Amino acid sequence: MAVEQVYGTPVLNEKKGPLGGPRWDREPLVLNGRTFHQITEDVCAPLERMPSLPWIIAFGFALLGAAIFGSVIVSGTLFTGMGMHGVNHPTGWGVHIVNFVFWIGIGHAGTLISAVLFLFRQKWRTGVNRSAEAMTIFAVMTAGVFPAVHVGRAWFVYWMLPYPNHRYLWPNFNSPLVWDIFAISTYATISIFFWYMGLVPDFATVRDRAIHPLRKKIYGLLSLGWTGSNRAWRHWEIACLILSGLATPLVLSVHTIVSFDFATSIVPGWHATIFPPYFVVGAIFSGFGMTLTLLIPMRSWLKLEDYITMNHLEATNKVLLTTGMIVGFAYSTEFFMAAYSGSHWEGFIFRNRAFGTYWWAYWIMFSCNAFVPQIFWFKKMRRSIPVMFVVSLLVNVGMWFERYVIIVTSLTQDFLPQNWGLYVMSPFDWGLTIGSFGWFFMFFLLYCRTFPTVAIAEVKSVHNPDDGAGVAAQHPQGAH
Repeated sequence: MAVEQVYGTPVLNEKKGPLGGPRWDREPLVLNGRTFHQITEDVCAPLERMPSLPWIIAFGFALLGAAIFGSVIVSGTLFTGMGMHGVNHPTGWGVHIVNFVFWIGIGHAGTLISAVLFLFRQKWRTGVNRSAEAMTIFAVMTAGVFPAVHVGRAWFVYWMLPYPNHRYLWPNFNSPLVWDIFAISTYATISIFFWYMGLVPDFATVRDRAIHPLRKKIYGLLSLGWTGSNRAWRHWEIACLILSGLATPLVLSVHTIVSFDFATSIVPGWHATIFPPYFVVGAIFSGFGMTLTLLIPMRSWLKLEDYITMNHLEATNKVLLTTGMIVGFAYSTEFFMAAYSGSHWEGFIFRNRAFGTYWWAYWIMFSCNAFVPQIFWFKKMRRSIPVMFVVSLLVNVGMWFERYVIIVTSLTQDFLPQNWGLYVMSPFDWGLTIGSFGWFFMFFLLYCRTFPTVAIAEVKSVHNPDDGAGVAAQHPQGAH
């Protein structure tokens, strides 16, 4: 009789494997029958040993990018001014807003994996949720830099905040730009709390393993006195459930409000009701692409292949395929509405985007986002590490160009021909864009060396230690 075990553990059937033993129909979420103690050892090892050579090389490049990012902001914007960048009349929004929308979108996968999949009890999230949540935090940190730089006088950026002041300055609450402030600050706050809440039991595990007094003190403060008692676990689970419920609406609301920056205007190419769902799905699409870009090298460098398994990566690829099809449908809808309506302004999609001055950017976007993910229809491709890594990079490129196409092509040609112009990125714009990736990867690589990159407690909660190993179950705390 076939015996089935749920939650990602193997399914044993009556047929024999190639060596005469049982054949597993499905790969378990944790490989090689790891005991709870081995799970703790493997996940904590990167925090306790010297960094590997690939990590050191990657961190060196990331540090260089972060230095470029900071120097461009200081020398090219704060001291010299916005004239060093490519923004002009009529293109008042340039690479700053392109990167802002791009990085906000990157953070959506973390919220979806950590909150929405948690509420739906999707067990495959346990291996990847911690890193996806960290990615969310660092992406929002990166995105927040660009509006501050874009205003030109970054030291006055606090004027955008609604607080009583003697200058009688007050934000215009009818403006979607002010809605952004509230939406993104709420998003960042909930994401940080949810990420930190999940880390508390794991911080206690690292604390109890620490030998150096300073290390033990730091992780002791971070663990908030966690004891692993039944009462502590009960309150922890309730807190995670509440934060998940708060974070789930943000998956829809945050990028919807970001899309209102464009959709509520009357600029051709922006004034479209499709923008809110289009932006939300595109953000999830780009976020999962970046998740793959980060997880594939990380699992190799930190030797976590038994915990971030091919099952996790294949599930991520399926989400990438689904959202890529929706994004492609949205692109096709723009063509259909332009042709069917007969409206001169709807025809903007043909004149300036697909076949105009910036046709090259549009077709890079369309190819990378709509065509490339279709390779994941084939299971062999979904489970190929080189293929999924290349696809994830192309998705990131395509989604960056999507924001570039939306912003630049619409602003360069509005209703009045005398307002038409061109936008060309300056070397400072390129430095700002490339440097933002270095800034983001610098924080993520530091996170890999200081925080548990896999949720130890959550992995143990869905892992059966008797699976093929005959090991007696241990307490899921795993701290001792």
